[in-house]
Amino acid sequence: MITFLIVLLIIVLLVYNFLQHPKFGKKPSGERLALIEKSPQYKNGKFENQNFTPDLAEGATYFSVLSEFFFKKVDRKIPTDLIPSVKTNLHEIPLDQDVLVWFGHSSYYIQLEGKRFLIDPVFSGNASPIAGTTKSFKGTDIYAVDDIPEIDYLLLTHDHYDHLDYKTILQLKPKTKKVITALGVGSHFEFWGFPKENIIEKDWHEKIELDENLTLYTTPSRHFSGRSFKRCNTLWTSFVLESKDFKMYLGGDSGYDQHFAEIGEKFGPFDIVLIDNGQYNKNWKYIHNMPEDVIQAIQDLKAKRAFPVHSSKFSLSLHSWDEPLIRVTELNANSANPVPLITPMIGELVELKNENQEFKQWWKGVK
Repeated sequence: MITFLIVLLIIVLLVYNFLQHPKFGKKPSGERLALIEKSPQYKNGKFENQNFTPDLAEGATYFSVLSEFFFKKVDRKIPTDLIPSVKTNLHEIPLDQDVLVWFGHSSYYIQLEGKRFLIDPVFSGNASPIAGTTKSFKGTDIYAVDDIPEIDYLLLTHDHYDHLDYKTILQLKPKTKKVITALGVGSHFEFWGFPKENIIEKDWHEKIELDENLTLYTTPSRHFSGRSFKRCNTLWTSFVLESKDFKMYLGGDSGYDQHFAEIGEKFGPFDIVLIDNGQYNKNWKYIHNMPEDVIQAIQDLKAKRAFPVHSSKFSLSLHSWDEPLIRVTELNANSANPVPLITPMIGELVELKNENQEFKQWWKGVK
């Protein structure tokens, strides 16, 4: 018994020491927490979605999900080939060129109206606080922070590790002018040494005038947050980025709900929507879109073109790596109102205002 207690104490101390690492960030406190407590989204000591959102779908339990994940034999294909990519030199793109470059998963770079945006960048090769446990697929890490030019606006949708990467963020600090994120997330950035005056935190339904040509709006999503055991002490968000003649929806992570139709009604139609399509499962369908939900959300948002993201770099669910792109492509083609899909390779230049740009189904044939 004494030996057991000693071993247990050692494990507890090791876990406690591990959780002190700065990569876990810092929970909101002081003036920031006081502001959070005034948010309509903050109830009963945590942020909540518009509608009730259970962690797991009906009939699922944490035990059944863990059993399925670790013990059930699932035909989950992980790529053994290199993921195809193109290395576009971002430093050489003229600033007056309106473009997007995807880095895999939900990380991408935008140039619009002479401003540079970077969204949810993860360049460390890992989407977990435990090194080596959620590694990126071979060929997906062709970009590093050195390849990124000076950034006017770093946008963060929420603080999960596959969207907010400590190592990447520290390296980006010298070349980031402003950080824009949801309520509470700025606590991490301030803890990591970003000047407070360079951090903009907003609740849902807020407007940020970036300059005379660009406006950013914060809009709801259906998800959750957390970097440690404490969940939902920071907010999650989506964004609407608007110029005088162009409008984008930057979706972040979300399960399907009425917010897509509400955003579409208020801000649509959108020239391009970027929408969560991957790492889904029937057991957590309320926090990540299933492919059928993606098609409905595209219609709800009144999208002219749609870019399905959140796939092709990490394996965070039980589906095969290429299933999200295969399913959304087929469902879109067979829908009553199909829209052009933007499906570039990692690094391929997307011309934001070229509605006729075509993309190959590059995932076909990749083993």
